[in-house]
Amino acid sequence: MAGIRKHKRLAFGLVAGCLAIALSGCIGGGSSAPKAIFDLSAPVNPDIRHRSNAQILIPKPRAIQALNTSNIAVVSDGNEISYFPKVVWSDELPNLVQANLVETFENSGRVKAVGLPGEGLLINYQISTEIRAFQLDVNGGRRAIVSIAAKIINDRNGRAVATETFRAEVAVPTDQPAAAVIGMNSAANQVFTDLVAWVLRRT
Repeated sequence: MAGIRKHKRLAFGLVAGCLAIALSGCIGGGSSAPKAIFDLSAPVNPDIRHRSNAQILIPKPRAIQALNTSNIAVVSDGNEISYFPKVVWSDELPNLVQANLVETFENSGRVKAVGLPGEGLLINYQISTEIRAFQLDVNGGRRAIVSIAAKIINDRNGRAVATETFRAEVAVPTDQPAAAVIGMNSAANQVFTDLVAWVLRRT
């Protein structure tokens, strides 16, 4: 399969001065510099009906080491994880997911307040998340797969209110990085919308 490196390196530094937007890239000066840096975008008008008066905290998601990176993952040959060569996310994946979850809550316009640790909100609930899949899967086809497990935790007593796993798959026309990123962004938007709707319904 063209364009995919089967090399299990788990870190890939971003190059200073290469500013990224979705589906745009920059040419680095060295042989190890990424040729393109991709971003994620949150759903602008998520279809969410419920409203919450809670103040919600979004900690950084957990992820296995293979996904706790700025590399863009490809799964093939069953469960073999490799990465697209010389392209990266604009930040480590958990940071991107965290930022886009916050933005999805904000874009819904249906939550009293949502924020990150250290912002000083009087928190009612924390949303603990784990990234379980965020990749192009080429086993028997090409699918962008995103799966995030979430737990609503009452911040006053530490008790779990509800637990759910959200998953979306989107067919991808080619195995090129740009097409894969579009598919992953689309799948992620479905997951972010479903997750936020679930939280607002339960809080």
